[in-house]
Amino acid sequence: VDITSLSALRIRLNATRSPDSPKYSYLPFIIKAVSLAMHRYPILNARLDTTTTPDRPSLLTRANHNIGIGMDTPSGLLVPVIKSVNARSIASIAEEITRLSALGSTGKLSSADLSGGTITVSNIGSIGGEVVAPVIVEGPLAILGVGKIKSVPVFNDKGEI
Repeated sequence: VDITSLSALRIRLNATRSPDSPKYSYLPFIIKAVSLAMHRYPILNARLDTTTTPDRPSLLTRANHNIGIGMDTPSGLLVPVIKSVNARSIASIAEEITRLSALGSTGKLSSADLSGGTITVSNIGSIGGEVVAPVIVEGPLAILGVGKIKSVPVFNDKGEI
């Protein structure tokens, strides 16, 4: 994926942000992109209902995009949830990541912060990781593993760079 334009936008936003607002990492943009994909493909925001009619499970789509983010905390790996991403701006997502991260680092995430996720984003790229083997836990439908951003050669149909 070519992120040249995104990288330039991120640099511009960080240069013009107010000192009291969070710095923009790539994660808020990735989370918003996942939400836009969920809007375009609602099945990504579905859950399997096996309780209403146990002999006939059904797929239920959800209105809100509640996206969990894998977070390394002193208590271990936790997945706090950014609620209603579909109704949030990039700035609001960045603020919520900052809030959840602060709570996670002090061990103060609430059960409300850790529940209701429909899909999870695990970003190991922020620590330089390139390969990820994410595990889906009960609740979220899927997990997106994001590795380190790096430049790679791109070849055309003739095998030329």
